[in-house]
Amino acid sequence: MTDDKIDSLINSYKPKGILVDTNILLLLLVGSVNRQRISKFNRTEQFTPEDYDLLVDFLGSFSQIFTTPNILTEVNSLTSKIQEPERSQCFAKLAEVLSTETLIKLDEHYIMSSIATRVNGFNRFGLTDCGILELAHNRYLVLTDDLKLAVHLQSFDVDTINFNHLRNL
Repeated sequence: MTDDKIDSLINSYKPKGILVDTNILLLLLVGSVNRQRISKFNRTEQFTPEDYDLLVDFLGSFSQIFTTPNILTEVNSLTSKIQEPERSQCFAKLAEVLSTETLIKLDEHYIMSSIATRVNGFNRFGLTDCGILELAHNRYLVLTDDLKLAVHLQSFDVDTINFNHLRNL
């Protein structure tokens, strides 16, 4: 993906918003509690503290940041594998970004599971990813680090940025 294409997507979706996938949201939470934990936690070890900074700056460009209950459930399950006291701190941060006006606030939208299961590719991608497709289609930009999901979303004309492309800018 070219720099111009990424800039175009950012400009187009600034007022509409962005939907953030599980691993990216997990990076945001872990980094907000302890930047040094990012590369030491098995679910975020592919990221660096600089990736966290890049993510915070990038998300600051958008008027709204969207998520789904399925994404939040996955983030919750993965966060529970972090040792205390950081686990409790991550849960507190999650509660904060869902319930208060912070620098980054998540806006949660529900997609009925019965609808997500009818999305093309459900048998391959599952509930969370098909919920992302259903919610984002013709509405929001998607940010993910999952190449397989990104390609699938793009095949349905869902504008998607792979976080790894942001790292290369």
